[in-house]
This record gives sequence, structure tokens and C-alpha cells, in this order.
Amino acid sequence: MNIEAILYPGRPEENRSEQEMKCYDLLDLLGIDYLRIDHDHADTMEACREIEKVLGCHICKNLLLTNRQMTDYYLLMMPGDKPFKTKNLSRQIGSARLSFASNEQMQSLLDITPGSLSILSLMNDTAGRVRLLMDSDLTQFDHIGCHPCINTSTLKLDLNDILDILIPAMHHDLTFVDLPAE
Repeated sequence: MNIEAILYPGRPEENRSEQEMKCYDLLDLLGIDYLRIDHDHADTMEACREIEKVLGCHICKNLLLTNRQMTDYYLLMMPGDKPFKTKNLSRQIGSARLSFASNEQMQSLLDITPGSLSILSLMNDTAGRVRLLMDSDLTQFDHIGCHPCINTSTLKLDLNDILDILIPAMHHDLTFVDLPAE
């Protein structure tokens, strides 16, 4: 993977995709500081390992899940190195068996493509259809890395800014869950 090992404070000087620029607009409007690194497509956790070293923080694994009836949707944020088993989560949130949402559902709910999903995608969920879930293990980190709705850049955000400013501004509630390491 080609990684430009330069951390940039704030938004890029050149225009990028509308989706990416909306992320920077939101963060700037909210007064949230962030560092940015640009790189080749990073749509897997394996691809994010080198990026984590440059950013100096953990990049979240973000999963869009749905119940069997496809009536309820969940954005799960969890440590990237933690395995995920649906049965452990289903019981905690009182849902029927969960599965991964389709690419089409991701596009229609969050206006996002696979590999670019992050907490910032919730800014596109103005109808509030997606419930935000966060593994409590993420609270041990001071900063979290996430894509700005495109997987060719990654941002380093302060966890307190995410919890205290970003999530309320996107009008989403947060539910903490405890996913086992094994």
C-alpha cells in the first residue's frame, strides 16, 4: 500500500468528492480538530495497519448490520483486531439474528460505499434509521481513526470529541456493547 507518511492538520486544500468534503465541513463547523493522512484504498483492516502506525491511533472496524426482517439497522464500531460474532451482539441489543447489510442498503441508508463506512457516515442518516453501537473497549483509547466517507483518507479524531460533540450533532444516540475478545 502506498502511504504518504505525512499527517495534515485539517481539510485538504484541493477539492475532493462531495461526500468527503461534507465530512470536513461538518467537523470544521463543530470545531473538531483532526489530523488527516492520504493513502491508497484501504477497505480492509489489514490495509489499515500501516496507516495506524502513521496516525498513532487505532482505526475502528465499522460494520453495518441488520436484523432478519431488515427493519432495524446498526452501525457497530469496534476495535479492528477484535473478532465479531453476531450472537454475542444480538442478545445484548435484544434483536433477532443479525447479518451484514447489503451494499445497496449501505448506499440507500448512509450514501456510502463498502470499505468507506465510518461514524461520519451517520451524517447522511437524517431519518435516524441506523442505531449506533460502540464496543466499550474503544473507550480505552484517546483517539480513533476513521475514514471521511472515502477510503483513501483516514482521520485521527479525539474520542471525547466524538462522544460529546459529533454524535449529538448528528442526532444519534449511542449504545455501548461489550463484545468478547474470543
